[in-house]
Amino acid sequence: MLLVFGGRLVYVQAVQGPELADQARDDRTRTSLIRAPRGDIVDSDGEVLATSVERFNVGVNQLLVRNYVRKDPETGEVLGTGAAEAAKMLAPLLGRDKAELGAELVGESTFVYLAKGLTPEDWRTIDALRIPGIEPEETTERIYPNGTTAGNIVGFVGRDGHGLAGLEQRFNEQLTGTDGSLTVEIGGTGQVIPTGLREEEPAVPGETVHTSIDRDLQFFAQQQIDEAVAKWGAQWGAVVVEEIGTGRVLTIADSGTVDPGDYQKWAEGDRGSRAVSAPYEPGSTGKLPTFAAALEEGVVETGSLFTVPDRLTMPNGQTFSDNDPHETKRLTTAGVLADSSNTGTVQIGDRIADDVRYGYLRGFGFGQPTGIELPGETGGVLREPDSWDSRTRYTTMFGQGMSVSLLQNTSMVATIGNGGVRMDPRVVDGRTNGDGDFLPTETVEGERVISEETAGEVIAMMEGVAADGGTGVLGQVEGYRIAAKTGTAQIVDGSGGLSSRLGSYVGLAPAEDPRLAVGVVMYKPAGMSYGGVIAAPVFREVMGFGLRQLGVPPSTTPAPNLSRGPGQE
Repeated sequence: MLLVFGGRLVYVQAVQGPELADQARDDRTRTSLIRAPRGDIVDSDGEVLATSVERFNVGVNQLLVRNYVRKDPETGEVLGTGAAEAAKMLAPLLGRDKAELGAELVGESTFVYLAKGLTPEDWRTIDALRIPGIEPEETTERIYPNGTTAGNIVGFVGRDGHGLAGLEQRFNEQLTGTDGSLTVEIGGTGQVIPTGLREEEPAVPGETVHTSIDRDLQFFAQQQIDEAVAKWGAQWGAVVVEEIGTGRVLTIADSGTVDPGDYQKWAEGDRGSRAVSAPYEPGSTGKLPTFAAALEEGVVETGSLFTVPDRLTMPNGQTFSDNDPHETKRLTTAGVLADSSNTGTVQIGDRIADDVRYGYLRGFGFGQPTGIELPGETGGVLREPDSWDSRTRYTTMFGQGMSVSLLQNTSMVATIGNGGVRMDPRVVDGRTNGDGDFLPTETVEGERVISEETAGEVIAMMEGVAADGGTGVLGQVEGYRIAAKTGTAQIVDGSGGLSSRLGSYVGLAPAEDPRLAVGVVMYKPAGMSYGGVIAAPVFREVMGFGLRQLGVPPSTTPAPNLSRGPGQE
């Protein structure tokens, strides 16, 4: 028997010993996750738009809390013991019923949640009670300190901390970072063994996303579009501000913008940005590519004269009319644009081959996504010329029979302001990684659409639109030369009718040295729908604020004052 027991002892210690020791160690070790802080999203000045704050979940080791003894700090007298006394002390701090909380403290579990999302101050108050078995779990909470400001751009996260919209979704992987871990040895009642195993893999924080958004301008633009939508009874409205020459988008403001911290209160269709995702017919703002193409191709000059009736039938039998009846006029190319005449525009556009004009529309970015770093972007609709019918070939000359987003339309104006070179719009300047290195957004060289000379001529004609007597006079910004274009378009309803309209206004300033392009759209206003009336005032206020925000000095040179023709003198 001694030989049997001796042999068994040798076998257990020498042969099975290392394996059994590893099993025992595995039984004593616990590994917990160290969550990586989600990266911040900041505006162009580094002001926080989205961040994660430290929070604590609090749980109880029911095997340890039974050992709690509360004594009078002065006399040492025992005032209470166990789970019942612990519940009495914790209940007011956790906002819980004492009896209900006490029931959760009793049992055989080593961890039961008592409360979640406590602030560090809350946890320090609880920890000061020195109740054995009351243990913290460190976590984070996503907060949006600016409320609805830029909520349509920033987006939001779900309960699992993953991005569900906006930049939170688009850069979810970069913002998330890499979680770490902590492994320790514990005793029989769940306490950490001070001299035991302790292995820690630090978490790598998520990257910080630096946007091009100007928070103050964004806030102001949201105010202006909300007020305009309410005043005119529009279904929705939007504003886009782009910095000319860089493609940096300083503002994408939508009416009724979502609060990312409480996004469940907004309908799903109202949580994103319609300025990016909602296509609409540009109306007369879509005339600008037609005029630019005609000047670039040399088929007209700014002073070319046209006979412009209020109603005109083209050689293929299609008839078009201007918005308001008028006597036949003699207008220059500049006068046709200032009057926003459809009959004059089709005469100009008819001088260009369809495939050539289509090439200019594509060059300005119509019919394709801009590539901005936001989910859900529309490319709009621009069919190829071989699919145009006898009427569509003309309607596309004055902004109908195709659709764009407000972002695309504003980018088109920015291209004109940039001397005819198109820059891809972007809303992210770069990212800062966990090591503190800034990674700028890769940009591509701009693409020339029209010559600098043609761009200058288009701007000069657009100044006539915003001048006295033009359709865009209400968009004038005091002290600055403005170049703009108004737009009004019909909207097809569910039964195929045209019962609703939209008004829009796009422009740039200062006209002599363009710095900003601003686009405004008001969708389905209840009454008045002219872009020069309902959208122009929003343009005026937002453009004025933006120029002052950038410190752009007022204009000091006069506008070119192009001739509009004998009919306008």
